[in-house]
Amino acid sequence: QVQLVESGGGLVQAGGSLRLSCAASGRTFSSYAMGWFRQAPGKEREFVSSITRSGTASYYADSVKGRFTISRDNAKNTVYLQMNSLKPEDTAVYYCAADTTGIGSRWYGVYDYWGRGTQVTVSS
Repeated sequence: QVQLVESGGGLVQAGGSLRLSCAASGRTFSSYAMGWFRQAPGKEREFVSSITRSGTASYYADSVKGRFTISRDNAKNTVYLQMNSLKPEDTAVYYCAADTTGIGSRWYGVYDYWGRGTQVTVSS
């Protein structure tokens, strides 16, 4: 069992930055790929970014490429999402998730564990 706890959300003006963190419990964090997803009101959950278990490969949605950076620290059981140049359309609840296949899929269905989410609100 893995527990994930997100933090770092908040209210920011357009063009600003936030850094999300996701702390994982357990001793097997380094065996999971990790992903970030988001869900805006009235919309489906969408892929934002993922990183493989070793951190050697990462993937991004086109909408955030060049603005967001995912990273992980396996010694701290933590994955991060640095979000720069934020836009109002980035407003959503952001969730981190663990993928036991280690691949870092864009499809939320393969993720086994989810955090409760952290709200990000970008004002115009």
